[in-house]
Amino acid sequence: MKTLRDILYNVSILAVHGNTDITIHALAIDSRSIGSGDAFIAVKGVHTDGHVYIEKAIALGAAAVICETLPEQLAENVCYVQVSNSAVSSGIMAGNFYDNPSHKIQLVGVTGTNGKTTIATLLFRLFTKLGYHCGLLSTVQNQIGDTVIPATHTTPDPINLNALLAQMVEDGCLYVFMEVSSHAIHQQRIAGLKFAGGIFSNITHDHLDYHKTFDEYIRVKKSFFDNLPSSAFALTNLDDKRGTVMLQNTKATKATYSLRTLADFKGKILENNLTGLVMLVGDTEVHFRLIGEFNAYNLLAVYGAAVLLGIDKAKTLQALSDTSGAEGRFDYIISDKEQIIAIVDYAHTPDALKNVLATIKNLRKGNEQVITVVGCGGDRDTTKRPVMGDVAVENSDRVILTSDNPRSEDPAEIIREMEAGVPVHLKKKVISITDRKEAIKTALSLANREDIILVAGKGHEKYQEIKGVKHHFDDKEVLLDLMKTLEK
Repeated sequence: MKTLRDILYNVSILAVHGNTDITIHALAIDSRSIGSGDAFIAVKGVHTDGHVYIEKAIALGAAAVICETLPEQLAENVCYVQVSNSAVSSGIMAGNFYDNPSHKIQLVGVTGTNGKTTIATLLFRLFTKLGYHCGLLSTVQNQIGDTVIPATHTTPDPINLNALLAQMVEDGCLYVFMEVSSHAIHQQRIAGLKFAGGIFSNITHDHLDYHKTFDEYIRVKKSFFDNLPSSAFALTNLDDKRGTVMLQNTKATKATYSLRTLADFKGKILENNLTGLVMLVGDTEVHFRLIGEFNAYNLLAVYGAAVLLGIDKAKTLQALSDTSGAEGRFDYIISDKEQIIAIVDYAHTPDALKNVLATIKNLRKGNEQVITVVGCGGDRDTTKRPVMGDVAVENSDRVILTSDNPRSEDPAEIIREMEAGVPVHLKKKVISITDRKEAIKTALSLANREDIILVAGKGHEKYQEIKGVKHHFDDKEVLLDLMKTLEK
């Protein structure tokens, strides 16, 4: 508990009606979670405006209301604080309420279209292996040391985020590695946090349903680096054509990594196969357990960040060489009887799918078929659907278009939009099956000895969301069961 006056420190206030020397029990941006003596922050969200729920919050016992527009009628015994931006204010207030936990740890944010989860997870596992107590905030899960906390968003809202960071500080974490999504940046979920470093992986076609234009998507990503303090580092992928753009206006110390050009952290792939990557990192040859060029970039980003955080280069490479990646990222199994390789990957953007299929192409020893099972999520960026269909069919021998998480949409319509991107002369390669389990079963039925199946789009997810209901569905689990049933 803190006084409202203390919680409002550094907030841009336009007007105050009432007494700020009151004790606040908790903060909330969801009126349904308000209790007696809490402060309600009315945030204008994507789907709803918190200002509509001010009266409800007061009825439930809110002692203070923070808003951009004051209600016409002000209730007695409630302190109203008018601010210029409620979303930004919620981040600053949450930090103050929880004693600014981000100032007490080394917090590193990872942003970009692809690779965020792998980079954050690898950093967490690397630093844990080096003997540090760490925290992780990722799409797959949040973690404090060995304790796993399920994740509902890539980046939680500011109140839950600061509460988690405070838990990590209390538990003795020295380093925390977190994914920073474009939604979180735009919605000010990271407002008020102090970062020790920021990492840029890459930027490709994604989330245009939300950001509307690619330029706006780039601008939002860039703003994360624009706001880093001078005490932080900003590490970028020099091989991405927008890598240098990200760091144009940052006050942080700039650093780069690359496979193709001179950089602060330079790598070169010597071998890439199912046993892993052999790379030159600087002038040191290292064997890594991860596979694929995209993981070579992820490993360089992790290596660079560790060195920038003051870890010895040799110790970093030694520990990183035996570190595994995130669940559902190029996660493969080999069937007992026919040695069919089945790969589960989260690839849900055209670029990610292309990267995974390029990696698979490099793994082929001869004439193995590559069979791709892929869908697109409902209620998300529709413009990428035909592109996903095109990328899949151009880089596979057979393609089965199926459901991902259709959400409120008709899965058959989503598939039709993916089919629209398939060139006429390649349509014979494509089968469309809305039932995802049947699609995976068909892929296994079509596969011959040592063929390669890619099941893309869901990765670590253990559910399918259909008409607002989440049903248990695990791609890897389904593959293992069907391999036994079909005696593959």
